[in-house]
Amino acid sequence: MAQVSSHIAENFSITDGGPMYRILDRLERGKDRRGRVAFRAAVAVAITWVPLLILSLMHGSAWGSQMRIPFLRDFAVSARLLIAVPILILAESKIDRRWRTLVLEFLRSELVDEKTLPAFEAVLKRTMRWRNAVLPEVLLAAVAIFVSIFVFETELLMSGTSNWHSTESGGVSTAGWWFSLFCTPIFRFLLLRWFWRMFLWTSVLWSVSRLNLFLVATHADLAAGLGFLSEGQKAFSPIAFAGGAVIAAEVGNAIAYQGQALASLKFPMIAYGVLAILFLVAPLLVVAPVLLKVKRKALLDYGAQVTIHNQLFERKWIQHGRSEGETLLGNPDARSLADLGTSFAIVRQMRIVPMDKPTLIALAISAALPMLPVVLYATPATVLIRATLKMLG
Repeated sequence: MAQVSSHIAENFSITDGGPMYRILDRLERGKDRRGRVAFRAAVAVAITWVPLLILSLMHGSAWGSQMRIPFLRDFAVSARLLIAVPILILAESKIDRRWRTLVLEFLRSELVDEKTLPAFEAVLKRTMRWRNAVLPEVLLAAVAIFVSIFVFETELLMSGTSNWHSTESGGVSTAGWWFSLFCTPIFRFLLLRWFWRMFLWTSVLWSVSRLNLFLVATHADLAAGLGFLSEGQKAFSPIAFAGGAVIAAEVGNAIAYQGQALASLKFPMIAYGVLAILFLVAPLLVVAPVLLKVKRKALLDYGAQVTIHNQLFERKWIQHGRSEGETLLGNPDARSLADLGTSFAIVRQMRIVPMDKPTLIALAISAALPMLPVVLYATPATVLIRATLKMLG
């Protein structure tokens, strides 16, 4: 079977489209892809965190002891606007290239042949039509703004503590209004847009996996040839890190300014880690029914072949049906018996979800890494020293 090529697959993109992309694209003509993404990240910081700093300086709430949490000592707002928002934007380029690489891998590995190519391209075209649709992004923006208007918020774990969001009389400061009605909707929109993009990628995997792919149960990747999809999920490590930074900063505020213990805040940290990994692994779950079907069929087919070969081997070599002078050592019968046994063992070990341990570990580390400074900050030095000595000893 000859490898096929596709102009549509070579230009496939999930992030380069939609009304927001088209607006920004007109404003950024002349810049390359990386330059555009970096420019957008810088602009996002300039219209969110910088105005908050200016407004806080004007109202005397940027630093000082007049309030419990001045602006420049608020871990949560800095993590959200200086770390998470830029990462949610900067990650677009890397993740989109990885998605395109995975799509092309279906062709390069000859999972898709000439007969299947038209249906494969139809899936990609449909996905990019959905990507370019106006309604999804409008709804995402509406949700982000609606929640901010009708559910005023500061930070998740900041309540009952004087902070830069409030005025001395107990009202909402100008910086507080800017944060709630402008900064938070931008952050929430960027986050929701990644949920939409992940849905688009999941739909691609769902539809493509149900085409007539040339899947081989004895493939060494233990996923019938779809093991490369697991490697692709590692590209989402920055997204997991960004979310972890926000949660860690919220927990840091609660510990530093509200006197809460780390033990009482373990649940949101653990819950985030679990939910982040599930969210990033979820797209691969849609191919499980297909791989399960391939595995079941292969177990029957290879099982029958192994049984027949073993019976022939038993009659010839064990029940003395071989020719006189013929030896077992180096005989093709023994080698074919070992090969069939190895193939059957691979089929039995085949995973129905193309996710491997290195990818899970990479995602878990990305989600947990921002929590490390908080844990170190909240853990007494004597406990850390004893733990270090125990590991060294």
